[in-house]
Amino acid sequence: MATTFKTFLNNDITSTKTLLHEAIPITGTIISGTYGTFPNDTNIKNYAHGIFQSVYDYPYLSSSANHIFDISVGYSTGSLSLSGAAVTANGLQIDKKVNIYKQMSAILQGHNAKGDILRFDRDGNVADTSDDPKLDNVFFINFARLLGKDEIKKGSFTLKLGTGTTLTAPFAGTLLTIQDTTASNDYRVNSPAGEYGILHPVSGKASTLTASVGCGLIFYQAGIAVLSGSVFTGVPKGNMSSSDVGILSMSVSMSGDNSYNTWLTGGFPAVLSGSAISGACNEIRRRIYDISFNNTTELNSTIHFCRINHNDYNYSANPTYLSASKIVVKNNTLDAPVSYLTSVGLYSADNELLAVAKLSEPLKKDPTNEMTIRVRLDY
Repeated sequence: MATTFKTFLNNDITSTKTLLHEAIPITGTIISGTYGTFPNDTNIKNYAHGIFQSVYDYPYLSSSANHIFDISVGYSTGSLSLSGAAVTANGLQIDKKVNIYKQMSAILQGHNAKGDILRFDRDGNVADTSDDPKLDNVFFINFARLLGKDEIKKGSFTLKLGTGTTLTAPFAGTLLTIQDTTASNDYRVNSPAGEYGILHPVSGKASTLTASVGCGLIFYQAGIAVLSGSVFTGVPKGNMSSSDVGILSMSVSMSGDNSYNTWLTGGFPAVLSGSAISGACNEIRRRIYDISFNNTTELNSTIHFCRINHNDYNYSANPTYLSASKIVVKNNTLDAPVSYLTSVGLYSADNELLAVAKLSEPLKKDPTNEMTIRVRLDY
């Protein structure tokens, strides 16, 4: 226990923040095709509540399985997916899809001055009340904190998606690459969940989708991607017209699962209103070629500069330093006192020990030298 204390001054303590990034690649073969036969992959967990689907990197019953992300779907009350006879059909979870959209938009997009929940907006301008910029038919991909850490790095997100009836990678002719291309310098801060960027189609499938048109949103701190269903129609908007032609017909690709054969006879707006949530999740999951991004770990540090003057700590606090009131390490009475520094203790204002830092090797200290020991606390 120390008997001599030195008080830190304002210029003896400083704080820093370091951002550490890790590349996260998620291949489509893990999402669909590696474990079991689609759609009954053993690394995919569907729940009794039926409102989302979880994806793991191993069969989810395995002790080594890690949760990767959740998928769900939803649409706003203004969506054309709510029109038509399919809305009244049983077992299609219409209310749940609307509630999912409301919950996610309330958390991620927020409310207006009247308290109404804001709809997801294609360009982030939530004040624009026109329908065209709104994303009313969307897929949600919620990444696990294990992957996203503190946040997803801006400008690093890439999603490659097969947007046609072809279900075999590399989805020739229908592969669409979606990125937050400009987000490192151009992102939005008007979300209660933090910062978010606009997802743009940048290459791939020939369609009316252009890089200048947003097709989704990526919320960095929340780790959630919101993808417009319009990427499957070639129509650059979220609130699609009833004439949009669906291209996800499962009548020939899903033999053995007749529930898919009724999909999309009325165009893409029938996707969400024409199946259960798990079925819609299966379809987008089957078409993911890969997902990649850099996560971010925020490392905060407090650095203490322990300044030792020439006349400080030249005597050891170890009781064996003295023998019969004489300094053991001195051979001659005229020799200067010598001590060896082995650790640094940080104490509270009332001299209670809070932390101890050990030196890699003892440092010789006598009245002829001064030292500054740098102690860093990371949290």
